[in-house]
Amino acid sequence: MTTDHAPTEHTGTDQWYVLIEEDTRTTRSADGVELKLHRWTLVASHAVTGTEAQARAVAEDAALHHLPATLARHARPGDTPARQAYLTQDGAWLVQLKQRHRECHIRVSTARLVHTREETQAPPKTLKEKLRHALEGPAPSEAAWAPKT
Repeated sequence: MTTDHAPTEHTGTDQWYVLIEEDTRTTRSADGVELKLHRWTLVASHAVTGTEAQARAVAEDAALHHLPATLARHARPGDTPARQAYLTQDGAWLVQLKQRHRECHIRVSTARLVHTREETQAPPKTLKEKLRHALEGPAPSEAAWAPKT
């Protein structure tokens, strides 16, 4: 039986996913110098029914056909971007796309879901707890994760 505040966890699943990440670039200025900052952002995770080999096939299809939002937003009907897709040694795809003056990158990989836990929220504080917090300060935070020895 699960209570409202107990975490719901599941481990040991054999569900395969195709993960699509996009290189989201922002340009910032610092001391008169223009900096182009890159960050990978997970934009999609697609569950694949089947084996690891089937997940790899779906990942290849995504690498060859996924159109990032950056390009899709500005594309006209019939536009097809230039695409170079590289299969890395670890089985991930790194794809470079170019269309007119825009360029973007995506990374497509397969992953097996091995753990999931639903979010839990602490119950609301009582008036007494709020007053104690105001007078005494916050309670000590949880210890940081460390490997078991």
